[in-house]
Amino acid sequence: MLIGNRSWLFENRPVITSTGVVGGPFEKKGKLTADFHSFSDDLWFGEDSYEKAQKKFLEEACHEALNQGNLQKEDIQFIFAGDLLNQITSTSFACRSLSIPYFGLFGACSTSMEALALAAFIVNGKGANNVITGSASHNAAVEKTFRYPTEYGSQKPPTSQWTVTAAGVGVVSSSGTGPIVTSATIGKVIDEGLKDPYNMGGAMAPAAVDTIKAHFEDRSLPEDYYDLILTGDLGKIGHAVALELFQNENMQIDQNSFQDAGLMIYNEEQPVQSGASGAGCSAAVTYGHIYNRLKQGELNKVLIVATGALLSPLTFQQQESIPCIAHAVSIERQGGFVQ
Repeated sequence: MLIGNRSWLFENRPVITSTGVVGGPFEKKGKLTADFHSFSDDLWFGEDSYEKAQKKFLEEACHEALNQGNLQKEDIQFIFAGDLLNQITSTSFACRSLSIPYFGLFGACSTSMEALALAAFIVNGKGANNVITGSASHNAAVEKTFRYPTEYGSQKPPTSQWTVTAAGVGVVSSSGTGPIVTSATIGKVIDEGLKDPYNMGGAMAPAAVDTIKAHFEDRSLPEDYYDLILTGDLGKIGHAVALELFQNENMQIDQNSFQDAGLMIYNEEQPVQSGASGAGCSAAVTYGHIYNRLKQGELNKVLIVATGALLSPLTFQQQESIPCIAHAVSIERQGGFVQ
């Protein structure tokens, strides 16, 4: 059901019944290792290119979600997924092997919540019983696409962020046990004129604040409704900018309940400059860490706000500024989980 100008309320209570989260060797050294289902100790994941490795991360995450939910791929009607690489080929090639009807999405690092919003909308409207949704990224593949091959060893400024090597997916179902997807707010493309590809957090922060403000207005909720508002991924710079923008908008957002996935996944001593990023970051944190905290009753109501910088190597070469977007999905705990 449409509420306000750009939000959906899911009155039929679509449920995230299972998840799959797979990470790389660098993520295995991070803070959230207990929330991953498995890791690959090999950045190549046994493949002969980083792009093929990213495909395998998504495949393995999907298989893990099916196993966790005691499901077969024949039980799944659709996949909504995407990534950051050219024409989202690694996702499309993963879905070639999975052989499940597929909607390919590109929202850069906002893809995780773009996909979850659409999956929940389809399930809520009885267009499917089970949908897999998620996204993936690979540090070396994304660096090669948007900046320089990691083999060059180029230096990065403190404002830059580290692309996560991981995939996170969830199964959204019409019935079952698990957290409920209660609503979604779709973002607008916002461009404040920033052109620095090493400061994505600063560029994306206005889009995050715009979507969060629209979400509270559309749903007529108090600004302290959620236990946690999690952006992904603004990093240190973007997180600080967002807090300042909330003040400018006279929004009373509690700093303790406003966190960023890009500041959660790695340890302090890992050299990730301003924090983590990548389409796999918010997906892995949401379907791993946040899902488990909802499951354990540590959280009851969360708003996940995935942010994306919609630039490309071509637009950077043409000296375009960076258009950004953010999509928000609320997930709430239902009474108890069955293990």
